[in-house]
Amino acid sequence: MSIEALSTAASIGTFVVIAATAVAALAQLRHMRSSNQIAALIGMQQMLESERFHRDRRFVGEEIPKLIADPVGRSKLAADVLPAEVEAVREVGNFFELMGSFVKLGIIDRALVLDLWDGVVFKTWKQLEPAVMIRRAVSYPGTWVNFEYLAVICQESASKRPGGKYPAGVRRMVIDERSSAAAAALAQDRSSTLKT
Repeated sequence: MSIEALSTAASIGTFVVIAATAVAALAQLRHMRSSNQIAALIGMQQMLESERFHRDRRFVGEEIPKLIADPVGRSKLAADVLPAEVEAVREVGNFFELMGSFVKLGIIDRALVLDLWDGVVFKTWKQLEPAVMIRRAVSYPGTWVNFEYLAVICQESASKRPGGKYPAGVRRMVIDERSSAAAAALAQDRSSTLKT
């Protein structure tokens, strides 16, 4: 075998080794990205399910309307540094801002976040929106823009599936009569509570 043939064979062998290494590296990067995404999603889920975050979201839902209606409350929301009694506003806004950044930058999968949390994100945005506008007016116009972005895509996602997220073409469970009766009784309970 000539030196030229050996050189050509060595070059081909080197190319094959380099190509195989590149393919293995890409597979490893994809695996690492998936692992990082899973870790980020688990962390977000843990935060969303934490007692503290439930308390903060409840504060946003119940107290923001009261704060907005009161000049003293509005001034608390407009403070350079949010006072401790409205700390929940910052906590909730910052959490969803981070989630929005992760989705926008592709760190976590957009479709997965929309499937899991589109309702929670959009509802929380609407509750926090007056405080966001105050913070933007007194602080920085870009306050919580990634939260806003996330709320927009969540609203679009929910509007495309008004019947829910159940996959099209898959049969639904046959609902037991007792379950349907329980749901009807709850609706009746709520209706009579609203009338009183």
